[in-house]
Amino acid sequence: MGLSRSARLGAVATAAASFFVIAASPGPAAGDPGIGDPYFPLLGNGGFDARHYTLDVAYNPDTDRLDGRTTLTARATQNLSSFDLDLQKLEVTGVEVNGRRAQFTRDGDEIRITPRQSLRKGHDFTVAVTYGGVPEPLSGPIVFGSDYGWMKTPDGVFVACEPNAASTWFPSSDHPSDKATYDIRIKTPKGLTAVSNGRLVSTYDKGGSTYTHWREKKPMATYLATATIGKFDVRTGKTPGGIPIYTAIDPVLQNSNNVDVYGVTAEATDYWSQVFGPYPFEETGAIVDDMPQAGFSLEVQSKPVYSAVRNETTIVHELAHQWFGDSVSVAHWKDIWLNEGFATYAQWLWAEHRGTRSAHDSFLAGYDARPADNAFWQITVGDPQRDTMFASAVYQRGAMTLQVLRERIGDKAFFKLLPAWTALHRYGNADTADFIRLAEKVSGQQLDDLFRTWLFTTGKPAL
Repeated sequence: MGLSRSARLGAVATAAASFFVIAASPGPAAGDPGIGDPYFPLLGNGGFDARHYTLDVAYNPDTDRLDGRTTLTARATQNLSSFDLDLQKLEVTGVEVNGRRAQFTRDGDEIRITPRQSLRKGHDFTVAVTYGGVPEPLSGPIVFGSDYGWMKTPDGVFVACEPNAASTWFPSSDHPSDKATYDIRIKTPKGLTAVSNGRLVSTYDKGGSTYTHWREKKPMATYLATATIGKFDVRTGKTPGGIPIYTAIDPVLQNSNNVDVYGVTAEATDYWSQVFGPYPFEETGAIVDDMPQAGFSLEVQSKPVYSAVRNETTIVHELAHQWFGDSVSVAHWKDIWLNEGFATYAQWLWAEHRGTRSAHDSFLAGYDARPADNAFWQITVGDPQRDTMFASAVYQRGAMTLQVLRERIGDKAFFKLLPAWTALHRYGNADTADFIRLAEKVSGQQLDDLFRTWLFTTGKPAL
């Protein structure tokens, strides 16, 4: 039976409408190999949002070999025919997506994974990667010229991965804009202690091995994950304010610097909870390892790692990062002053709290110590460039910016702004424009000139 002319036209219109519906929902495509950070274009991955990592790693200090299986639960943010993970140097032996073997190819530090069936936008999926090898630390100018990442120690390994070294030991979407929760299970030779993020779920010996399971329930940037292993003296308890605390100190360093790591960690965690807002994580603490080659410490989430502790202000700085950097993370690495400027300013606030020096005097000391022709003033703090992202100006001039802001808007507004910032972006990401916007809202003042001068103009600002 043939259709009438009007019915035929109606059918054509319906077909055309359905064509447009299909066209509006694009078919599966490859996820981008990076999230587009100007400093690290291939870090992170497009097309999905990481939700949870389960890391199962076995490490043998005698051979320096790491064997691992990482299971990532993620949500597709587009229809995906394939997607990438970041992994540096280590060999991949198998990949599964949703429990079925998947094909993969390797291009430098990118693993391109093609599941048997394309992944639908808005749906969760799991990818499990089995891998192994001898992890290599990264080197170069970025971190003060030091090696960083997975670093061998006399009795184990020191793991501190900012900014781009998490993918030297586990496959990941290795960018702070893609935070996730973690279960981290570590197998070591019996007698060694493995310390990681969050709370200790279990530890037990079986045969010649020790198995340790840590869980971080709060979203965490990849670079803040650790699996530091060695001989440690462990102390646990609660801060006076009631926050669980776990410190692990290499016995070699126990009395070397006369710093009460446990006591200062407890005191500073409680004090910053009053100034910056509630402590964002389940546990506070410290990992103090004998690692002279590192020469730096890192604000590992819930337990900063220290390559020896040289002074009290280092602890205060790394703990301030639990708010500024860990809970509120950078959107892009050019925003790094939001981490380092704030943690450095926290050191000035600590001296003020201790009654040893006002933040104003700390500011003047740094300002007066550097003449106008000093290279210090030539770094653009709001976009310092990759190889100089940890230049001293990012720390010191970043802190100076906050002191200038405090003096412009007054103490009442300034000390309302800090906890407002950590509350607004808790467990998320933010950038400099977000901070300027909030500072203007809280203070009721126009502050463009201040931030333009101190963050985005080179040269020594006039006071």
